[in-house]
Amino acid sequence: MEHEVFVPVPVPTLLRTLGDPARVARCVPGFQQDADASASPLAGRLKLRAGGHTITYRGELRLTGPGDGDGPDGPRLSVTGTGAEARGDGAVELALTIALTAKDGGTTLTYSGTAEGDGRLAELEDGAALAAAHRLLDRFTQQLVTESLAERGEGEAEGRAEEAAGTDADAGAEDAGRGAGAESAGTDTGAGSTGTDADADGAGTDDAGGDRDRVGEGPDDAPRSVYDSPVPPPSLDPVAGVEFTVPDEPTAEAAHARRTMIGRSAEEVDHAPPRGRYAPVPSVDAGGTNTTLRWVAPAAALALASAVVLGRALRRRR
Repeated sequence: MEHEVFVPVPVPTLLRTLGDPARVARCVPGFQQDADASASPLAGRLKLRAGGHTITYRGELRLTGPGDGDGPDGPRLSVTGTGAEARGDGAVELALTIALTAKDGGTTLTYSGTAEGDGRLAELEDGAALAAAHRLLDRFTQQLVTESLAERGEGEAEGRAEEAAGTDADAGAEDAGRGAGAESAGTDTGAGSTGTDADADGAGTDDAGGDRDRVGEGPDDAPRSVYDSPVPPPSLDPVAGVEFTVPDEPTAEAAHARRTMIGRSAEEVDHAPPRGRYAPVPSVDAGGTNTTLRWVAPAAALALASAVVLGRALRRRR
């Protein structure tokens, strides 16, 4: 099996990522590391999707290189691994070589190796296992590029931070030197001007006393700020002199409405028919029709019963 992929990442950056087993484990798609802290970062479970089936292998990968015997095209790394099916008796062995060749604008990764297995992997159709391996290598390369770029970004950020720290230290040293020079110059100047400062202090003391006397002449209750001055009421308010009063007793309409609604729920008040002078008056025609129908039904029943009794009496007489 051979597979070649070009990535826009330099060779040294890829080598730094491949040299860290923990970061390599994050690049393998479908890989789940063992929870045991003493286990290798590349020991765990690998889910492989091939031919419409998912096969889970439990085993370990080993990554070695690059060494002194690299080829002329660039450094080479060796990957070996063994695994057994988590559900089944099958097993697989892997031997893979990764060659990194520097190109314009990036690196060419060349994968070459063999994989032997039995069980469910051997039952797949021709070409299904090879297609699954190529897809696995493509996804691994994509994640490898992501990890490498992230590592390079972190390194650049640390370098900028170190440069900024060095610049701040140099600036602090220069400020300290200038401050020491200014202190020494101030000491020399202060020794010569002691007498002049004393005379100035005496004159200033007299002026301050005169100012205190002038300040004390003002009244004590004078406002010290414009916010302490009283604010007169506005003269343009149309209701400034109007007093609003609330009657002690409700009006007659409100009292009547309250008496009629006491003891009745809101639903009854909303949906109950009006009573009293506003109650609907039934029509005379409707009342006469109801009265007639009220007497027709009993009369018909009585006539029917009489007919039945009369018929039985005539049958007995015959």
